Amino acid sequence: MVYDVIILGAGPAGLTAGLYAARAGLKTAIIEKGQTGGQISLTLEVDNYPGLTGKTGPEMTETMLEQAKSFGAEKINDEIIEVDLSEKIKVLKSRDNTYETKTLIYATGANPRKLNIPGEKEYTGKGVAYCATCDGAFYTGSDIYVVGGGDAAVEEAIFLTKFGKKVVILYRGGELKAAKSIQDKAFANDKIDVKYFEEVREVKGEQFVKELVVEDTKNGVMKTYATQPGDPDTGLFIFAGYIPNTTLLEGKVELERGYVKAGEDTKTSVPGVFAAGDVRTKSVRQVVTATADGAVAAIAAEKYIESL
Repeated sequence: MVYDVIILGAGPAGLTAGLYAARAGLKTAIIEKGQTGGQISLTLEVDNYPGLTGKTGPEMTETMLEQAKSFGAEKINDEIIEVDLSEKIKVLKSRDNTYETKTLIYATGANPRKLNIPGEKEYTGKGVAYCATCDGAFYTGSDIYVVGGGDAAVEEAIFLTKFGKKVVILYRGGELKAAKSIQDKAFANDKIDVKYFEEVREVKGEQFVKELVVEDTKNGVMKTYATQPGDPDTGLFIFAGYIPNTTLLEGKVELERGYVKAGEDTKTSVPGVFAAGDVRTKSVRQVVTATADGAVAAIAAEKYIESL
């Protein structure tokens, strides 16, 4: 069987693409190797998606999946390990199965680069976060700690001053790497404090984060930043970069800094292959922009099929 559209990834971009493609009457499959939802599945409450309040990330994406399935989209749990995009019919292979499709929408997302320290995984979504725009408001009145010294980290630290009682940038080096103009804004903000030569070694807590164990890398001395009695829970925002999930496309589709090179039309360098969501080159990576990409990609795939 040849599908009209296969979508790799069941995050907001992939699920929206599945909805639009299936609703257009296209034979559609959404293939996901892990859990439905992508990064948003780690969010305890989604409050920045228009018209949606009071739902967790998993609840939101489960609703999206059911909506796509109601129009006939097929959800397949499988891990694709190889793709052949050289012919009009694209071929995707897992260890046990082969799938063929007229178009491919690549929506595999990007993962935040982790510190890989004790407690980080356990407290992700419970004090550990990777997106200030997504989660900053949950830490209103809290002491907020930001890991990183590049443009993104310092810009996000500035943004987080809208919510935090104070924002402390923890940087392992002796000088921030952010552009001078961004640093100037940070240093001019009396809510921001910068700690040099400090690395977070462990995250501790109860239901939420309560303590950060930090090493002074100049002398090896360990210290603890703890939530004070009566204060809101501590927030730790990690900005060590993102890793786009594009291994399958290396050498087959044009990439830019590891991301799939595709504009707002979601078209890649290969006809019939589209990129949607965090995996493509773009300036804003939010749920709402991912769903927009999914809709655009599905409509573009439909037009491509009509042209065959």
